[in-house]
Amino acid sequence: MSTLPAEALSTSAVPAQAAAAPEDRAAPLAPRARLLPALAAVYRAQLSRARVARIPLLFVATFQSVGIMVLMRGVVDGGSEARAVVAGSSVLVVAFVALNLLAQYFGQLRASGGLDHYATLPVPPAAVVLGAAGAYASFTAPGTAVTAVAGSLLFGLPLTHLWVLAAVVPLAGAALSGLGAALGLLAPRQELATLLGQLGMSAALLLGVLPAERLPGPIGWARDLLPSTYGVEALARSFDARPDWAAVAADLSVCAAVGVVSLALATWAYRRAAVR
Repeated sequence: MSTLPAEALSTSAVPAQAAAAPEDRAAPLAPRARLLPALAAVYRAQLSRARVARIPLLFVATFQSVGIMVLMRGVVDGGSEARAVVAGSSVLVVAFVALNLLAQYFGQLRASGGLDHYATLPVPPAAVVLGAAGAYASFTAPGTAVTAVAGSLLFGLPLTHLWVLAAVVPLAGAALSGLGAALGLLAPRQELATLLGQLGMSAALLLGVLPAERLPGPIGWARDLLPSTYGVEALARSFDARPDWAAVAADLSVCAAVGVVSLALATWAYRRAAVR
């Protein structure tokens, strides 16, 4: 009766998978990045990209808003209408960049397959959307400040409470950026995303710059549905000699709530587009 050596017996009893070389085994995946560090990384990358590629467009947005105020100066003398024109023109800079350009960016990203790159990164979807939205919203701050100061000097409005822009720009920017990102991600074609972004900016122009009391009833209801309206109202109230700060806070609170909803919608739209 023949017997096998102990070494051969032990080797034959080991499964093939266990006997595989260590270098052939799959390495464990790295853990997903946390939200805040991933958000900061995406924000810095998007801000750097926007600073290089979007400065000419920011100049156009600012020049456009200042031009609108110059044209309206021949129609509006002062009072509440002047405050509405200056506030609406200032927030229009935010709408041009955060809504229009961001809708085009995400529409192009989806059409070119750029979402596949982000999908392979170990970052949460919310970090991609919030980082891009935050970068585009931050990029609007200089143009908004220039427009508000120029409009105040043009219409003789006080500059005392323009610090309200420090709240209006991020809150209105968040609401409009989330809406722009959602439009770009949900549009089935890149051209449609561009069209929707242009329509959104046109709505911000017509419904934000024109005084509310001069708008017909149904148009006024549409104005109430526009996210930027509440940023416009908050900024317009700050031009009063004695601003109603409770009303300003209420407008900013609505703007913040709309921003949370629109950014959540954009995050859902990103997940939906990334898995397709």
